[in-house]
Amino acid sequence: MAFENDERPLYEIKANLFKGLAHPYRIRVLEILAGVSEAPVSDMISATGLEASHLSQHLSVLRRYGLVVSERRASVVYYRLAFPQVADLLQVARALLSELLQDSQRHQSSALALPAISSVR
Repeated sequence: MAFENDERPLYEIKANLFKGLAHPYRIRVLEILAGVSEAPVSDMISATGLEASHLSQHLSVLRRYGLVVSERRASVVYYRLAFPQVADLLQVARALLSELLQDSQRHQSSALALPAISSVR
């Protein structure tokens, strides 16, 4: 679904990539997978605290957008990142978030240091 149509502009395809990332639990799942070569669903349930059905929905979205791949072995389904660049993307996002939060804290500190405004009536 996500990347089949080669007629779409590249920015639209890229936006679909970010749609796959656009949920905190999907980011958490990707971070779990970035730290291991593969993980069974049971480990991800434990790590996220999600019910199996909710985790399954998020994994389905991640598969649809080409971010993870799965493999069934007997009765256990294992997941891994589809591309190592997904882990790189998560690292860049974390670094950017850190910078944004620092900037936000600097602005907050600056705002708190402003002189008080007295009400004139």
